[in-house]
Amino acid sequence: MEKLFNYKYLDKNHLKGFHTYKYSAIDTSPLSNYVMHPLWNASVKLLPKWIAPNLLTFAGFLLMVASVVLLGLYDYGCYGPLRDNVQVVPDWVFTVCAVFIFVAYNLDGMDGKQARRIGVSGPLGEMFDHGLDSYVVFFIPYALMTVFGRDNEYTVSVFRGFILIMSVSLNFYVSHCEKYNTGTLYLPWGYDISMWVSSLLFLVPGLYGPRVYHIYLFGYKFVNVLEVVVHATGLFTTLPIAFYNVYMAKKNNTIIYKSILDMVRPVWSMLIMNATILVWVIKSPNNILEYDPKAFILLYGTHFSNIACRLIVAEMSKQKCDIVTWMCWPLRAAVAISLFFPHIEIIVFYCTFFFSLAAHLHYGVCVVIITFLYYSFNLKQFKHKFFFYFLTFLAYLVSKLY
Repeated sequence: MEKLFNYKYLDKNHLKGFHTYKYSAIDTSPLSNYVMHPLWNASVKLLPKWIAPNLLTFAGFLLMVASVVLLGLYDYGCYGPLRDNVQVVPDWVFTVCAVFIFVAYNLDGMDGKQARRIGVSGPLGEMFDHGLDSYVVFFIPYALMTVFGRDNEYTVSVFRGFILIMSVSLNFYVSHCEKYNTGTLYLPWGYDISMWVSSLLFLVPGLYGPRVYHIYLFGYKFVNVLEVVVHATGLFTTLPIAFYNVYMAKKNNTIIYKSILDMVRPVWSMLIMNATILVWVIKSPNNILEYDPKAFILLYGTHFSNIACRLIVAEMSKQKCDIVTWMCWPLRAAVAISLFFPHIEIIVFYCTFFFSLAAHLHYGVCVVIITFLYYSFNLKQFKHKFFFYFLTFLAYLVSKLY
């Protein structure tokens, strides 16, 4: 059991890179600079200094998980809050989710300030934070599927809901591809706006009921207008700005990788994974997405998070990322088996689902909890031993599940 969780995903070059890593980010959002940062600076002073920053990060993540679980209990099939014009998801559920999302957003903003306040800023915190963010960015649109559903006049199909989730997730990945090449994380304006909008999208039906979105704007369903805005944000803001920043870094000779082939290395794993998932959705003999949308989209989110986490580790250690991560191959095998042997597709799907969750959990436990803590820090110099023991105990509990 000890050997199982002593697998070293990071080599000496990774650890050496972590020791010399310095966080670099540029945030020009007016909402962030003039509203949220002053709020977080004031709020963090109310926190006891013994609270480790990563506990704030983890607490925010758990709130997002709680929102997803709560909505899943009432609407596992992503049919929405109404069934045959009868409301099945209580208004209070949406209100609770709005509060959870907004609190999680604020905890995510406060964790870095708490780290600087108590003098423990370092690569562990950023890796832990951004690693969990790679799941949170998927959880929010995942949860919003319940607000709109998929079975009446004012909703979109589950396939289009899934494409929206892919669009939001890829915006996150584009920003980290940008950082992989420039060394600086350019925080998009859309992040803070999207967190406010997401909270409000839950709060409004919590206050006025889910039928509040059964309206038309400019002659189109409200959800269709929202759909266009989400896709346009990525295509016309995040993507071109990322290309521009990478171009300027290359022009100014501050780019980390000179070769075009090295610059686009992060693209291939994500491209192959997304293409594989889309082939499965479109060609599935048993319409697997409609069969179990919650599990299938969570499978996608797990693969997305794993690829994003590996990119984050590479960018922080200034090491080249994998051209294709190994988890892409079992996924491709599962799709091939499902297409050629449709009678076992459901079994193959659930086996792939649980295998992917276990593999990603193993990666996170080994990198964040064991490998990084034991090989990057001297325990005697670790100021907040409570957090160290907390993570070690968590690793022990996880190992028992195996």
